[in-house]
Amino acid sequence: MKFLMTLLSTVWIAMMGTLAVQAETDKPAVTEMILGDVNAPIEIIEYASMTCPHCANFHSDVYPQLKENYIETGKVKFVFREVYFDKYGMWASMIARCAGPDRFFGVIDQMFEKQKTWSRAGNDLAIVTELSKIGKLAGLGDDQINACLQDADNLRNLVGWYKANMEEHKISGTPSFVIDGEMVSNRSYDELSALLDEKLGS
Repeated sequence: MKFLMTLLSTVWIAMMGTLAVQAETDKPAVTEMILGDVNAPIEIIEYASMTCPHCANFHSDVYPQLKENYIETGKVKFVFREVYFDKYGMWASMIARCAGPDRFFGVIDQMFEKQKTWSRAGNDLAIVTELSKIGKLAGLGDDQINACLQDADNLRNLVGWYKANMEEHKISGTPSFVIDGEMVSNRSYDELSALLDEKLGS
């Protein structure tokens, strides 16, 4: 496990350093994590970091109502895109994605709910151990989690994808939202609902 931590940290630093000066011509192929009707009249893209407390608050206070009233009713196509401000958020993302599209949102719900526990667990090993516990709740085994965390090609694609997304939408903080192509700041449920209703003409 210590070897894995060293590998993850080394690969993360190397990739971020390389991609910081590398011109991206094409966005890497990464599976978009989507909830709701893909043909819904409104598209919301959320940019969030797994270690961001404001993102955790959004997923606790706003997202459940958004999901119930707009996503599950076919009014909103919801796209979740991870932002990698630190290696811990990256590791959380890799484990969540390891669970696959069908279980991804359930895993990130748990990661945001338990963010204070795993993000403050201490050293790298303790943090990965706590994240792995969440992955196991989704049915992942130790071998699967380790294999996902050691997948350098996937890490390279995710970091390249993240940087291309950040450049495309000029993301500087989280959570940030792009609603039908328009950048929108973090809002309360009532404010967000009013905006969506206006777009829906209701």
